[in-house]
Amino acid sequence: MAESTPENWRRTDEFLSEMLVGHDPQLEGALAAQRAAGLPAIEVAPVVGKLLHLIVTISGARRVLEIGTLGGYSTIWLARAVGADGAVVSIEAEPGNAAVARANLDAAGVGDRVAIRIGRGAEVLPTLEGGPAFDLVFIDADKESNTIYLDWAARLGHPGTVVIVDNIGREGEIVREDSDDPRVTGTRDGLRMLGEDPRFEATALQTVGAKGWDGVAIAVVR
Repeated sequence: MAESTPENWRRTDEFLSEMLVGHDPQLEGALAAQRAAGLPAIEVAPVVGKLLHLIVTISGARRVLEIGTLGGYSTIWLARAVGADGAVVSIEAEPGNAAVARANLDAAGVGDRVAIRIGRGAEVLPTLEGGPAFDLVFIDADKESNTIYLDWAARLGHPGTVVIVDNIGREGEIVREDSDDPRVTGTRDGLRMLGEDPRFEATALQTVGAKGWDGVAIAVVR
């Protein structure tokens, strides 16, 4: 039996990606552009990008909200899934990241269905109120603000809206009530909100892979 080690997690992720995702010049080009621009390698793994794509497809989502664009890698997966008649709104705090993402989205042929809003999520989200509801919300930004993002996901969604929160494992640190890491406490607060707020029905899975020991939460707005 193979040992459960970070190296074997990475190798297994690569195997699954090769078998089930394959090579994609547009996605690989987006990653190359992101690396060249010096953006951090914190985008979702290919198998998670494919998971996002499948959840959008299964749910039939046509309007998607993404909080945390980075270089647009996950945004490409989401934009492809909503189809030519769908729309993605992606929020990115850093203008430089947004510029890289815009170039990547255009190069991937999905730029016309993605609107990038530049600014901190807590400031941009209220400006979306009153518009069409979102069918799916993907939260992958600063963990300290997860409760803010979840509140707006419910407010900007509708009954049946799918909400996905990335990076909820935090290398197992989420079990530490005494943690003083704001990313951990923010993640714990978000998970507690998903469990206690009557607007959500949720679960979460811990994961291991190329990105280490982490996890994802999936919820639906009641």
